[in-house]
Amino acid sequence: MIEFVTSNLAPIMFGAVVFFLLSGFPVAFSLAACGLLFGFIGMELGLLPGSLFQALPLRVFGIMQNDILLAIPFFTLMGLVLERSGMAEDLLDTAGQVFGPIRGGLALSVIFVGALLAATTGVVAASVISMGLISLPIMLRYGYSRPIACGAITASGTLAQAIPPSLVLIVMADQLGRSVGDMYKGAFIPAFMLVGLYALFIIGLAIFKPKLVPALPPEALRFREPDGGSGLRSLCVLLLVVTGISVVFGLQYDALMTAWQGRTVNASTEEVAVVALTFGTLVALVLAGLNKLLKAGLLSRIAERVTFVLIPPLALIFLVLGTIFLGVATPTEGGAMGAVGALIMAVARRRLDFVKLRDALESTTRLSVFVMFILIGATVFSFTFTAIDGKEWVEHLFDQLPGGQIGFLIFVNAMIFFLGFFLDFFEIAFILIPLLAPVADKLGIDLIWFGVLIAINLQTSFLTPPFGFALFYLRSVAPVGAYLDRVTGQRIEGIRTTQIYRGSVAFVLIQILMIAMLIVFPELVTGSLDAKVEVDLDTIRIEAPPSGGDSWGSGGDAGGNQDRGGW
Repeated sequence: MIEFVTSNLAPIMFGAVVFFLLSGFPVAFSLAACGLLFGFIGMELGLLPGSLFQALPLRVFGIMQNDILLAIPFFTLMGLVLERSGMAEDLLDTAGQVFGPIRGGLALSVIFVGALLAATTGVVAASVISMGLISLPIMLRYGYSRPIACGAITASGTLAQAIPPSLVLIVMADQLGRSVGDMYKGAFIPAFMLVGLYALFIIGLAIFKPKLVPALPPEALRFREPDGGSGLRSLCVLLLVVTGISVVFGLQYDALMTAWQGRTVNASTEEVAVVALTFGTLVALVLAGLNKLLKAGLLSRIAERVTFVLIPPLALIFLVLGTIFLGVATPTEGGAMGAVGALIMAVARRRLDFVKLRDALESTTRLSVFVMFILIGATVFSFTFTAIDGKEWVEHLFDQLPGGQIGFLIFVNAMIFFLGFFLDFFEIAFILIPLLAPVADKLGIDLIWFGVLIAINLQTSFLTPPFGFALFYLRSVAPVGAYLDRVTGQRIEGIRTTQIYRGSVAFVLIQILMIAMLIVFPELVTGSLDAKVEVDLDTIRIEAPPSGGDSWGSGGDAGGNQDRGGW
């Protein structure tokens, strides 16, 4: 028995931690307890030195000194402040009025607002609950399919896991030893491609099954013009003008910067895009402000509403992500600016008081402590697991997989997908990623590509029963029984849990399609990264400076001998 345990301590340790996690015991304590227990067992069996845990305090203090992890409380605070300031309600109300007149418009507005909330709040619970409280009653009122309505809300809420500044991407970067900025750049295109696939699905339903996603009736549109028009033409004209100005400014950006700085400037595509979009949003805000101040009447009510509601969160996105992408600020500094910007926006909207601020700070503290304890527990587990050659055992598990890189990625993503039915994304990120990353690196897989793949995969864990948190969040606010609608006075049936589950299926399939596309086309991730600088060690030459009377330590034989004799 002792010989069996000695030769199989690594798999026994891994099985033990999985058992504790599935039993519902707290994650941080499960990891730390397994690490300490099997560390002492290894010492008793003579596999590990008795001084093994003397280095553990340094590991723990190293975690607390990690500046990158400071981005987590900053981005969390930013999201909670914005959520409590009513930004989600304003965005959903405005987007619903813009897209409502077309079939599937309410679902499209939920998806686009979900993407915008993901880029500003980064909190799944806040997004799903806000959209469930605001959009779901309207969808039910005007005859939307219940599974489609629930699926659109839960899926768009989980975009906070993939769209920067996602907390998952910060954790993935830390566990993979890569830059958070590079992780954000790599995830940018896939995340918004996922938004596009969601939108295409709703558009397809609007074309082929319009009864499932009806349009809003004219009486439901509140922003009407004095002449009875919708005002959408004015909004389209404003959008075209701002887009044209942004494109022209982007095309001339290099020339303008060269003339200003007096030297040739070749800006990256990301820098040009961020600066051009920032310029365009500021132009739109100025035009809308002048129109309202001068009462010129050039813009419709809906155009003004969209500008004043949409521009502030967009400006915050550019402030945070733009500075990170351009290399002006680190993710931690960008998160700090985002938190300050969110506080300024909330104060300017007169929607922040001491109670809301205290709630946001308390929630931020709880989440930060939760992440820190899990990370410390995972470090204790990884410390012992590495000492008993557990990582070599993991590598041997994947040695015989067919297909090389592709086979490894398919197997790992399938495993993480099924683990997502039972485990939280933090548990998967802190336990499995440190074990899988060395294998991926050994196979020549770019770790940014690997990290973005896993992040998109972990997003599905919020939508897969029985433990999909987004499903629970929506269940907590969706009506259970029948109720009388306050606008129409009609009796509307409640939402069954099975309808929430059914609604997530199509969007989970879309996410699996996105994962497959990323495996087949890694350029979707790596194409936006800076080119690696390859250094050929065989061509490096180190040349000593020519000897002479002025060189240090070479003042001639007499001086040299005298100096050496003095020593």
